[in-house]
Amino acid sequence: MDNIQKPMLTIVLDRLRSAFNTGNIFRLAEAVGAREIIACGYTPAPPHPKLGKTAMGADKMVKCRVMPDALTAIKQLHAEGIRQILAVESTPTSVFAWEFDYNFPAALVFGNEALGIAPEALIACDGVIGLPMFGRKESINVGNCAAAVLYAIVARYNLS
Repeated sequence: MDNIQKPMLTIVLDRLRSAFNTGNIFRLAEAVGAREIIACGYTPAPPHPKLGKTAMGADKMVKCRVMPDALTAIKQLHAEGIRQILAVESTPTSVFAWEFDYNFPAALVFGNEALGIAPEALIACDGVIGLPMFGRKESINVGNCAAAVLYAIVARYNLS
């Protein structure tokens, strides 16, 4: 496992309501070596007691910035030289996360479970990736989605 490389990733969280989901994503970000998390809108950000409980210390290990909305974060990341900003969303044009050709450094935007990614932010992204949905709900928990997508990227990046 020592020869596995970590892809240069930033995670943007757009209006996540749950501090527990956010804390879970901090743990995932730390596990895959993500560069940072950007908490947008009302997404809980450190220091936050519920987030900290779920993050189990990862909230102190992963850099976090707070921005007013995902569109602002996307514009800032483009200005900072992030090559590819991808929405993680179920749309008719979504490409499965394990099939997409990534260009690093990259950023992933995860949205609110009920509302998805803000429409103006979705339009500003360079592409859309997702997971197949065969059930009637057509969605899964954002933390579970982040785990599947992040590890699909790690696997694809290391197989390329």
